[in-house]
Amino acid sequence: MGTGKTSVGHTLAALLHFRMVDTDELIEVRAGRRISAIFAQDGEARFREYERQVVHELCRYRRTVISTGGGLVTDPTNMASLKTHALVVCLWASPEAIWERVRHQSHRPLLHTPDPQARIRDLLAEREGAYREADVLLNTEVRSVREAAQQVAYQFHLVQNSPSHGENGDSNAGH
Repeated sequence: MGTGKTSVGHTLAALLHFRMVDTDELIEVRAGRRISAIFAQDGEARFREYERQVVHELCRYRRTVISTGGGLVTDPTNMASLKTHALVVCLWASPEAIWERVRHQSHRPLLHTPDPQARIRDLLAEREGAYREADVLLNTEVRSVREAAQQVAYQFHLVQNSPSHGENGDSNAGH
């Protein structure tokens, strides 16, 4: 949340000539409701079920930048699935930078608390282990959207051209 996944994802997709898929958007289409409505009406557990369903489908996607919600990779099954077909990139920023970026947004159900800054710190602490499982960790505080996308593209090309990967050019760049 607030690290630039959507902006960097669109820029990266353009650089790689890939399509862009956002898991939250796929969930909203399937559920016929906004994420905030799913959280309010069905709870976070049901939302996480939707995420697992979408991740299962993503293994069939090729030449795709996959942007996920920040909690998706906290399910080890989701992370393992993504790692079978995608370079998993974690974009990160400090709690203060994240708060500055999202404080005027009302569509963040996990921040509907009396102290959203504390909630951001708690979420980052809870998710740190999962985020460290990513293939690439990239701080977006010190990079423009374009610089971040170029760095991810560079990392993707390194993996694509490595002898252990082969040269099929079919993989995904996910974050």
